[in-house]
Amino acid sequence: MIKKLTVPRLPALDEAPLSNAGALMELHATRESIDVLNWRATFPYKPVVAFDIARGASDLYIHYFVRGLSLRATADHDGIFVHEDSCVEFFMRKAGEMNYINFEFNCIGTCYACRHTSREVGVSLTAQEMRSIRRYTSVQCEAFDEKHGLHAWELTVAIPFSVMKLDPDSLPEKIFGNFYKCADKTEYPHYVTWSPIDLPKPNYHCPEFFGEIYLR
Repeated sequence: MIKKLTVPRLPALDEAPLSNAGALMELHATRESIDVLNWRATFPYKPVVAFDIARGASDLYIHYFVRGLSLRATADHDGIFVHEDSCVEFFMRKAGEMNYINFEFNCIGTCYACRHTSREVGVSLTAQEMRSIRRYTSVQCEAFDEKHGLHAWELTVAIPFSVMKLDPDSLPEKIFGNFYKCADKTEYPHYVTWSPIDLPKPNYHCPEFFGEIYLR
């Protein structure tokens, strides 16, 4: 079943520092879980993952919560792959289009983002566009090799609507997207999604399975 969610408008987010956004969203945002194991037979591990989502005047805010085994953050600057680290992701497309954008963040906030026409064909966001995505993490902002054991962390991101090629003054009723958790090169690799994906092996680049995201 394709998932649906509604993104509420929280004007207080426009005034608050990003470090306080999580507390505001705790009370007023929409909360969802990333808990679908589409490939349970080969990747059975499922960390506890949830996110709060809301919007301000010009940004989409996502606050991720993660608790699970192993923590890895080797990607230390924007524009390089982060999916091998402890990573959360948001993919989106506009209604009527199949082109999409992937926003991926490791636990220290390093960002990889790209505009795609397919999994194999895409153009990375510019360095300026990636810098415009604000981030606040509960983890030290320095790269590190894998840490074993149980870890809990949070990451808040504020993605400008302009980066998503949306007009903040005239937002559409809805966009389409999915939310993911992965950590390819950790001791417990996993591929967990918000909206289900009916494919034989892990693949997040599948806009046909994106859920509906209504912008209030």
